Amino acid sequence: MSVTLPTGPPRGRLLRRGISASVSLALAVAGTAAAVVLSTAPVAQAAAVPAPSPLDVPGRGATVPFKEQEAEYAATNGSLIGPNRLYGTLPSEASGRQAVTLDAVGEYVEFTLTAPANAMSFRYSLPDNAAGTGRDATIDLRVNGSSLKSVPVTSKYGWYYGGYPFNNNPGDTNPHHFYDETRTMFGSTLAAGTKVRLQVSSTAASPSFTIDLADFEQVAAPIGRPAGALDVVSDFGADPSGAADSTARIQAAVDAGRTQGKEVYIPQGTFQVRDHIIVDKVTLRGAGPWYSVLTGRDPSDRSKAVGVYGKYANAGGSSNVTLRDFAIMGDIRERVDNDQVNAIGGAMSNSVVDNVWMQHTKCGAWMDGPMDNFTIKNSRILDQTADGVNFHIGVTNSTVTNTFVRNTGDDGLAMWAENVPNVKNKFTFNTVILPILANNIVTYGGRDITISDNVMSDTITNGGGLHIANRYPGVNSGQGTAVSGTTTAARNTLIRAGNNDYNWRFGVGAIWFSGLNEPINATINITDSEVLDSSYAAIHLIEGATNGLRFNNIRIDGAGTYALQIQAPGTASFTNVTATHVAQSNPIHNCVGSGFQITQGAGNSGWYANPPACTGTWPDPVWTNGGVPGGPTDPPTDPPTDPPADPGNLAQGRPVTESGHADVYGAANAVDGNPHTYWESTNNAFPQTITVDLGAPKAVKRVVLKLPPLSAWTTRTQTLSVSGSTDNSSYSTLKASAGYTFNPASGNTATVALDGTPTRYLRLTVTGNTGWPAAQLSELEAYTS
Repeated sequence: MSVTLPTGPPRGRLLRRGISASVSLALAVAGTAAAVVLSTAPVAQAAAVPAPSPLDVPGRGATVPFKEQEAEYAATNGSLIGPNRLYGTLPSEASGRQAVTLDAVGEYVEFTLTAPANAMSFRYSLPDNAAGTGRDATIDLRVNGSSLKSVPVTSKYGWYYGGYPFNNNPGDTNPHHFYDETRTMFGSTLAAGTKVRLQVSSTAASPSFTIDLADFEQVAAPIGRPAGALDVVSDFGADPSGAADSTARIQAAVDAGRTQGKEVYIPQGTFQVRDHIIVDKVTLRGAGPWYSVLTGRDPSDRSKAVGVYGKYANAGGSSNVTLRDFAIMGDIRERVDNDQVNAIGGAMSNSVVDNVWMQHTKCGAWMDGPMDNFTIKNSRILDQTADGVNFHIGVTNSTVTNTFVRNTGDDGLAMWAENVPNVKNKFTFNTVILPILANNIVTYGGRDITISDNVMSDTITNGGGLHIANRYPGVNSGQGTAVSGTTTAARNTLIRAGNNDYNWRFGVGAIWFSGLNEPINATINITDSEVLDSSYAAIHLIEGATNGLRFNNIRIDGAGTYALQIQAPGTASFTNVTATHVAQSNPIHNCVGSGFQITQGAGNSGWYANPPACTGTWPDPVWTNGGVPGGPTDPPTDPPTDPPADPGNLAQGRPVTESGHADVYGAANAVDGNPHTYWESTNNAFPQTITVDLGAPKAVKRVVLKLPPLSAWTTRTQTLSVSGSTDNSSYSTLKASAGYTFNPASGNTATVALDGTPTRYLRLTVTGNTGWPAAQLSELEAYTS
């Protein structure tokens, strides 16, 4: 989920395959749930592992205008990479977790057209350069053996490093976001059966080219100027060559269209736009997203870039806007959460976005309400640094439908009810693939939300396929923003969803629920859906509690760890829920015991066990790729590198409770990462406790305690013990009571060594302090090393 702060109020938060492919999917009906299965596949020329495709699920997901082919099933003399889902490896971010690397002159991937096409897009990765600014190169496009053109490719929109919100420094850890897409037209229509080849002609500009897939399309002729419409070129002098800045001229056309009640037309061309075009009560339309392109960024103020925005809600918002048939191609190469550099933004009520191509912006559409009745449909959102779409702050009765989303830097499609309720929004018939961080589809809070008929696949890290949660600031029942009413998630297919969370160091489920801010108490209907080859658990509960879950007619086929991973209390009913190919012999991991209440209806099989497993450790996943077992493999040494093994301070930013505090010195100060703020307990009332919820059992081996590093804090000894619990009820002693000295000369720091017993709730009990009649801590830090 991206962090978006408008330049003006309101403020945001901190923080398929073609016939030539070797996989086909068949649809069988059992009750009302679709069943996706692998059919017998021919031998792939790249010796790839058969894997289900998110574009071959009949009746679900977006209806797309292209035919997709995967490089790993095409003719090639390159090297197959994958399948591998280990975060930080090149195949882990490829569609189907496999691709082909070309690293010598003459190496190629050759696709055979299954339908006529006059254009193609292809997804690829080049290595970064040493400076982290990216490299530019070209690759030859050949048709039936003859060279057609050289296609420019670049790595400048990929390769991020370090921790959130990431940077462009190759010297940092955690490389990710490796792939990009480009598109080109052939100049004529190629017949079915034509061989289209991507071939390396030189390795001087790039030592390798990794090809993931190609999408072939028959693009219609340009749409002409509608009768009576204003033309941004002929009427207002915008430059279709892209040489001059056309921002003011297009804005003038839009303003005139509003006052005159006329549509505004963007003809064929590439238009340089360096700031927001503000739209209100107007239709802005183009000749088609392959022909009319808005692009650009301010050369000096990098917080300004191309975007089409409604007025912000505090300025009255916009209404009755139609945006259609053009592309917004940004130039965003970094993630700066305060920058409003999204393709579409602001507030637009009673408005429609139709057939708009959004690429290389921060977010495709970050909509800051309150606003009502807004629709995005028939669109493509690709290669974002943050979310694909986010309905943020009081967005109601709004929809994203029949939209294709791939390679977002954060949540693919999200709703976030920060402080103002989101009500009756819908995400339907969308295909959301490869969110590089977080979830395919999520609602953070919201009342009467629908997420149905979607396909979600290939989650990369720190998220799942479908997430329903009371998480993130401003989501709570006091403001009416928590999950409430009836949430409907029906007829969804999840493929290779869920993955490892590199902060928690355990897997996140394909479908998961969190009550971090407060328990979820609502009706949540998960029905008629499939979870195929989930990377870790199929269904997952964590943080707080989730009540009111109803699973009906669910098929789980392939789970990397468990069918159910229960890390928080809740209530759920299960009817006609079946599970096969679950990696662990005990299909449930549950350490909350009777805190999670299961009601079983008829037709269940394969997912229930009594007693469940409760190990305190997490098994390595086993990935099935549609029935072919395969676990994680070692990452390549170049590129990229492994993520760091040490997860760092587990306590920072986690929920914390206390026995009491004095004045303004609450317990949250002890986990805020700031050594100059501190917790001080109620005075003259020992013993005092402080307890941190680490979110899941962690093998804590070291607790670091700090006081402010100032000489005014004289040397003192605090007597304390450490205890731990997995359920916040029964605690065991991890370290017996002893005195720990805090000396400003040595940083006012004390370290407590532990034996690594898994604990979720870490508690300090302080019985004395020689420097003050209360417990005092500026930081409580917990480490696994």
